[in-house]
Amino acid sequence: MFTRREMLVRTANGFGAVALASMLAEEGRAADGKPVNHHPARAKAIIFLYMDGGVSQVDSFDYKPLLEKHHGEDPRKAIGKLEPTQFANVGKVLKSPWKFQKRGDSGMWVSDLFPHIAERADDLAVIRSMTSKFPEHTSANYFLHTGSGIQGRPSWGAWCGYGLGSGNKDLPGFIVINGGLIPPGGLDNFNSGFLPAAYQGSVFKPGNPPVANIARLEPTDAKQKAKLDLIRKLDGLNPARGEDEVESAIANYETAYRMQTAVPELMDVSKETKETKALYGLDSRYPHTVTFGTQCLVARRLVERGARFIELTCPHVGTDRWDQHSDLKNGHEKNARAVDQPIAALLEDLKRTGLLDSTLVVFAGEFGRTPFAQGGDGRDHNQFGYTIWLAGGGVKPGTVYGATDEWGYKAVQDKVEMHDLHATMLHLLGVDHTKLTFRFGGRDMRLTDVHGEVVKGVLA
Repeated sequence: MFTRREMLVRTANGFGAVALASMLAEEGRAADGKPVNHHPARAKAIIFLYMDGGVSQVDSFDYKPLLEKHHGEDPRKAIGKLEPTQFANVGKVLKSPWKFQKRGDSGMWVSDLFPHIAERADDLAVIRSMTSKFPEHTSANYFLHTGSGIQGRPSWGAWCGYGLGSGNKDLPGFIVINGGLIPPGGLDNFNSGFLPAAYQGSVFKPGNPPVANIARLEPTDAKQKAKLDLIRKLDGLNPARGEDEVESAIANYETAYRMQTAVPELMDVSKETKETKALYGLDSRYPHTVTFGTQCLVARRLVERGARFIELTCPHVGTDRWDQHSDLKNGHEKNARAVDQPIAALLEDLKRTGLLDSTLVVFAGEFGRTPFAQGGDGRDHNQFGYTIWLAGGGVKPGTVYGATDEWGYKAVQDKVEMHDLHATMLHLLGVDHTKLTFRFGGRDMRLTDVHGEVVKGVLA
């Protein structure tokens, strides 16, 4: 027999390295030992509400009366020079089908597309000057998730796990709750890239089983433990011990074993009160509200249990996500009906339980949409200026930051780039984005590459 310290010394290149990495993460240090608590954290966790396909900013949070005045006109005459669009099918100037109203004490403009979120306007920090570099879904999704428009880079959830670890040993640090739609670009949006594989996103889904292959194959718990003990002994004889791939595989096995008990209980919302279920829309006649409501409720339960980064994908409502190149009114209304009540409920519930102060909620898609029609009744992709919002976790509630031009077409004031969003999210977690690095390919890599400025205008 020997002490834990002696074990770590004797197995410095094997299991001890995994244990050391775990302990360092729990102490607020990255797996390579670099400190990541560079300043006091305002948020302990992030919930990312991913609006796959691109919500139209001029139909939701960016009111532009000029579209009503010039509705039906040639945008080349009304707006002037137009940038190339994804499908080069430019119709007339298109006013919003929804009415806008000033909401809450802040007087924030929000349309009737989101009636429930509108009631939470005073909790939001709306950024109306968000931009992207890519006009098509796959590259734009990679850019949103990884800070790069190409495949293979670590997702932002993986970076958070690498820097901060998970607050619960029984759960992964990066969890994706899949409502039914995996975004263009696939699972690489949730990948660990060149970071150790233990930091990649674990995909959960409402239903039974909540995670693929979560149920053990062995007939009893004792037999499963015996098998795991044998695997550990065999791993100890493996000359490849100490290599990242092997250690990550071992860590994943052990996390998966602990998840077999933790995850089914986590995903079972049956014991929540009737009032809570109704708040999230779990009694809705619209099945997609039930799906997304369950995701939001599980996200709150994850935050309670110490999960670090939780991403929610949208349910499949029968249209092409938020990507309405035609039939804008019908498609956006179906998507909004699915997510509006659950998101408002999540904000209310987090605030009621005191968790909103330490949880950063992010609502964003990969880009926005044009202020003119594609064909007759849709909108094409627009990366030049669109809207996202943040809530909780150290942001200034009831505030609007930045602006697009009078058409809602291009960001013209306090332009925010994707790296700025990533820098701001890390900042609220207590991390300096320039110091969270991983050595790969001969240089120190980071989520924000060589870019990024914290958007101080949205900080409380």
